[in-house]
Amino acid sequence: MDKRQSHHEGVEYVKAPYKGARLLKSPLLNKDTAFSLEERAALDLDGLLPPHVEDIDSQLCRCYQAYSRKQDDLEKHIYLRSLQDRNETLFYKLVIEHLTEMMPIIYTPTVGMACQQFSQIYRQPRGLFISYSQIEKIHEILDNSPIEDVKVIVVTDGERILGLGDQGAGGMGIPIGKLSLYTACGGINPARALPIVLDVGTNNQERRDDPAYIGWRHERISGDDYYKFLDIFIQAVKKKWPNVLLQFEDFAQQHANPLLQKYRDQLCTFNDDIQGTAAVAVSAIIAAVKSAGSDMKDQRVAVFGAGSAGCGISEQLVRAFVKYGLSETEARERFYMVDRVGVLDDSMTVLDFQKGLTQPHAKLAGWECGKEGFTGLMDVMRNAKPTILLGVSGVPNQFTKEIVQEMAKYVERPIIFPMSNPTSRCEGLPSDILRWTEGKALIATGSPFNDVELAGKTHSIAQSNNCYIFPGMGLGILAVGAKRVSDEMFMAAAFALSDHAPALHHTGGALLPDLADIRNVSTSIAIAVAKQAMEEGLADTMSDIELEKTINDYMWKPAYRPVKV
Repeated sequence: MDKRQSHHEGVEYVKAPYKGARLLKSPLLNKDTAFSLEERAALDLDGLLPPHVEDIDSQLCRCYQAYSRKQDDLEKHIYLRSLQDRNETLFYKLVIEHLTEMMPIIYTPTVGMACQQFSQIYRQPRGLFISYSQIEKIHEILDNSPIEDVKVIVVTDGERILGLGDQGAGGMGIPIGKLSLYTACGGINPARALPIVLDVGTNNQERRDDPAYIGWRHERISGDDYYKFLDIFIQAVKKKWPNVLLQFEDFAQQHANPLLQKYRDQLCTFNDDIQGTAAVAVSAIIAAVKSAGSDMKDQRVAVFGAGSAGCGISEQLVRAFVKYGLSETEARERFYMVDRVGVLDDSMTVLDFQKGLTQPHAKLAGWECGKEGFTGLMDVMRNAKPTILLGVSGVPNQFTKEIVQEMAKYVERPIIFPMSNPTSRCEGLPSDILRWTEGKALIATGSPFNDVELAGKTHSIAQSNNCYIFPGMGLGILAVGAKRVSDEMFMAAAFALSDHAPALHHTGGALLPDLADIRNVSTSIAIAVAKQAMEEGLADTMSDIELEKTINDYMWKPAYRPVKV
């Protein structure tokens, strides 16, 4: 229960630490026109609000009308952020009521534009900005947190924002958006959630030259200085909030995996781009394979983009193949990682996280290739004949008609996931892929796409959005107080999510559930994750009945409560 919440004669109420105009400026306490006449008198609000007292449903109607009048998606994003900064209860009530419509506005793809224009649309502070220039003050900065009892942190350094690259301090839009989804989709109390941007400079010259840019105007810090700064930050977090769940978000490829490996055993942490992306993709793949009437053991995988996300998905998929009966060696033989240098093989100098996913050079040497010394995606199609094609490159329009139709020659139901965000970076359009395969392809994308009508049939396009995984993960972890986040907990989340796929129940159904049902899905995932944590000794054990009650009680719901001094 929130520290500010108490009970009086059986009624739960919120204890306000201050009154008057200051109370109206506290988004976690403000009810705007829904303060009762008695509350207004007791809290020195008389005259500060219009005389008519409304309920939250009346407020909701007016807010939705105002939102609907906005002319473009960025304006809608700005409106919602403004509402969140004024009245968080009303903001979350509105978003949950219209989640399918508003998800693309508060997160991808609109959040990418919001990050690019963060300085121009900046209105008021949220979370913590920790600059490298203040390296000696990190402990003091954490003490300044607007949230006292922090349970979950989403942190970024702004270097790899979606597929848009280095946005510097503008990357703060991502932690803000992610934490909004933690609450909207997973029921995490917003009074326990803290967004942080680590401003280590930016190599984006356009940002540094922009007179409106609000970040530290310096080239990005790198090397030992960068890792020292990150370590000071992590150690300060561990000291202040030892039981916090910390989520790394949108760190560049060269930093993402090393940071995860270094700190995953020091505190409860994970990298959503590596592990969350992997879990939701694996879930959609499991559903696609089942929908196609195929077997996981018979799949071969081409991954276009061998960065941290592509390799993270592949490593999680390796574990899934093993669960379905393959040996780890057999599973790894099924993967073809295509990067700018071609298919990664064991003769190349590769990054540590790529080493387990290379192909033998001798095997590729026997292929018939279009370019001597280079094995591109078409070569993989013709020689390896993958049944699954994943795009995580950030390079648009790479899944061409020739590539897709070559794949369709040898597999009845090709599984094709163009997953790069935002929409402008997507490897292929679902409408094209379905047309080129005569409606047979099974598709999931990173950004939202409308249903596709083809030959009298409606094909629902699943959005392989991490919001299906991380809110439920966070709910399960925090509700049972898990000490660490394991790979098997992500695997449990993936399997739990796959059970909800509409494609398993009707033709043309999506490979992931409707966002309108996301809170129920998050509850299922939370239960699966918590059980896995208990099985691994990472949380105290409890019965199934106790666990379900614990998780349901932990879920925050946007509703006004009486406020007292």
